[in-house]
Amino acid sequence: MKKTFEVSDRLFELYHRVHRLVNESMTEEGVSLARSKFLFFLSKLGPCRSTDIACALNFAPRTVTEAIDGLERDRLVMRKPDPEDRRAKIVSITETGRVVLEAAEHPRKQLIEEIFSALDDEQLDQLYDIVSKLVEKTDEIRRRKEEAEGAEVAVAR
Repeated sequence: MKKTFEVSDRLFELYHRVHRLVNESMTEEGVSLARSKFLFFLSKLGPCRSTDIACALNFAPRTVTEAIDGLERDRLVMRKPDPEDRRAKIVSITETGRVVLEAAEHPRKQLIEEIFSALDDEQLDQLYDIVSKLVEKTDEIRRRKEEAEGAEVAVAR
C-alpha cells in the first residue's frame, strides 16, 4: 500500500511541476494556462453563452463571468446580445485572442516535448497505457458514485 501512495504522490508532484512550468511559459507569451482554456474552448467550438462554457469546463458560473470580464477587458473575447434570449450574451474569441492563444501554444508544446523527451518511445507507450488505465478506473469510480447518489435521491423522494 505504501508504494501506491508514493507513486500517487509522485504523479501529483509531476502534475504540479509541469502545470507551473507550462503556466509560466504561456504567461510570458501573454496568456496564462487558465485563461487559455477559455480561449481554446471558444476557438474550437465557436461563440456560445457563458453558461455553456461553465458547464463544459466544469467551472462555477461566477468564475466564468469573472474570467470573461478580464478577457473582454484585454480584448481577447467579445460579448454580443443573444438573439434568442435578450438577457443572455454570446461570447466569442476575437482575432487578438486567436493570435495570443497561438503565440502561447508554441512554448507550451515545446516545453511538453522537452519534458517527455526523457522517455524513449517504448517508455512513452507504456506510460500512455498506464495513465489510460488509471483514467478508465477514475471514470468507473465516478460513474459508480454518481449512480449511488442518484439512487439516494430516488429513495429520498
